[in-house]
Amino acid sequence: MGSTSAENSGSDHNDAAGVGRRDLIRRSAALGLIAVPTMSFLSACASGGGDDDSGDNDSQGKTSKSNPFGVKKGTKLDVVVFKGGYGDDYAKAWEASFKKKWGITSTHTGTQEITGKLQPRFNGGTPPDIVDDSGAQQIKIDVLNRNGQLLDLAVVLDAPSVDDPSKKVRDTVIPGTLDPGLQEGKIVALNYIYTVWGLWYSGKLFKEKGWEEPKTWDDFIAVCQAAKKDGIGGLAHQGKYPYYINVAIMDLIAKKGGLDAMKAIDNLEPNAFVGSEAAQAGVEAIYEVVEKGLLMPGTNGLTHTESQTRWNQYKAAFITCGSWLENEQLKQTPTDFDMKFMPMPLLPDSELPFEAIRAGSGEPFIIPKKAGNLAGAKEFMRLMLSKEWSTTFAKEANSLTILKDGVDPSVKLRPGTQSTVEASTAAGDNTFRFLYTEWYSEMGTAIEAASNELMAKRIQPKEWLKRCQAAVDKQAKDPASKKNHRD
Repeated sequence: MGSTSAENSGSDHNDAAGVGRRDLIRRSAALGLIAVPTMSFLSACASGGGDDDSGDNDSQGKTSKSNPFGVKKGTKLDVVVFKGGYGDDYAKAWEASFKKKWGITSTHTGTQEITGKLQPRFNGGTPPDIVDDSGAQQIKIDVLNRNGQLLDLAVVLDAPSVDDPSKKVRDTVIPGTLDPGLQEGKIVALNYIYTVWGLWYSGKLFKEKGWEEPKTWDDFIAVCQAAKKDGIGGLAHQGKYPYYINVAIMDLIAKKGGLDAMKAIDNLEPNAFVGSEAAQAGVEAIYEVVEKGLLMPGTNGLTHTESQTRWNQYKAAFITCGSWLENEQLKQTPTDFDMKFMPMPLLPDSELPFEAIRAGSGEPFIIPKKAGNLAGAKEFMRLMLSKEWSTTFAKEANSLTILKDGVDPSVKLRPGTQSTVEASTAAGDNTFRFLYTEWYSEMGTAIEAASNELMAKRIQPKEWLKRCQAAVDKQAKDPASKKNHRD
C-alpha cells in the first residue's frame, strides 16, 4: 500500500496448483527480481454504468498496423495511479514515453484516495482513461463490473504485441496471470505485477539469535516463544487491515488441505469452513499465537506501515505480507537488516509441501467504458506490456511484471526480492492462489471482519469458522456467483 501498499493478485487456469512457474523462474533467476503487488480490502460502492464504450470521437484517429486502436496524435490522456508501495514514478516515466511517441499530454494523478477521487467521476459518467485501481480505498472491481462500467480488455489482449506483432498481447504474459481480472467470463482488469505472499523475517536478527527458518508450525511457535523471552514479539500483523493476517490463515488452510480446500472456498461450497478439517486446523494454529501471547504488542491496532516499521526496528520476529513489502519499506529498513521471505510453515499432515507458496499477479489496471480517450487508453495498456515499459517499471519499482522475458537482466535486486526469487524457484509448480477476494469483495470483507475479532480474542476459532461459512453461504445465494467457478 504506499506510503501504503494494498493487495491484489492472480491465479492460474492452466493448472490449479501453479501460475506459469517455469517461465517466471527462468526469467527471475536472470533478473534477481520478483514482483510486488497490491491488494485491496475495504468495500466501495459504484453506481451508474451504461453500454456506450465509444469514448470521445474527437480522440479517435485512423487505425493501421502500427496503430491498431487509432490513437490520435495531440490528444490528452487522463491517468490515475495508486501511489502505494511502488510509488508513481514508473507511471510518470511511461507518460513521458507516451508523449514522445504520440504527442499526447497526460493528466497524471498519483493518490491513495482512489474511491474518494474517482467515485464521483464514475457516477457522473466522466471517469479517467486508465486507472491503477488498488489500495485500501480501491473501488471494487466486481462492483464496477456489475454496473457495466469497465471495458472488456479482450480488445487489448488480442491486439498485436509491441515487441512481436506476430503474437497477440495475451500470448506474451506469464500463464495464469490474467485470471484475477476475470469477471463473469471477461477480463476487465489487467493485474500487472507478479507477486508472492508469505512470512518475512530479518536475516540479521535470526543470525544474531541463532534461530533457524522454521519449516513446521511447531518450530514457528518455538521461535516466537524464544523471541518473547528476549522481549521481542513473535508475529506482527497489520491489525487495522486484517487482509494481511488472512494471508497466514488462508495459506495454512491451502497447505493443510491442498488445492481442494482452497477451491472449496472459491467455489462457495457448504463445507468450505464449517466441516473443513483444513480450515479448522488453520484458524486454530493462528489462534495459538494469540492465546500464548506471541503477537507483537499493539500490532492489532496498527496500520500496515506502522506495524511493518516496528518489525523493521526488530520488535517482532515475523510479519505477514506480499512481496511489495521491501519496496514499501525502503526508507524504514536498516541497511544491514537482510530482509528474507519464507513460505508458511507446515501443519501436521499437510497436503502441500513446505516450499508451496501463494503466488500470482496483482495491481489491477482498468479502462472505464466511458473513458474520453479510449484509443489512447488501449494503446497505453498495450505499451505497458512491452519490454521497454516493463523494464521501466522494474527499474522504478524493484518489481517484476507479468510480461514473459520482459525485463532487462541488468536490473539489480535487493535481499528481500532475491529471497522471493529463491522461494519461487524452490516452489516450482507448487503455487496456489485464492480468487474469492477478486470475485466476491463483500464476502472477503466479512471474512476479514471475523479475523479482526479473532485476533482481538473477542471470538474463538469455532465462531470464526461459523462467521466465514455464513459469508460463503450468503454469497452462494447470489445468482451472479454461478458465473464464477474453479475446476
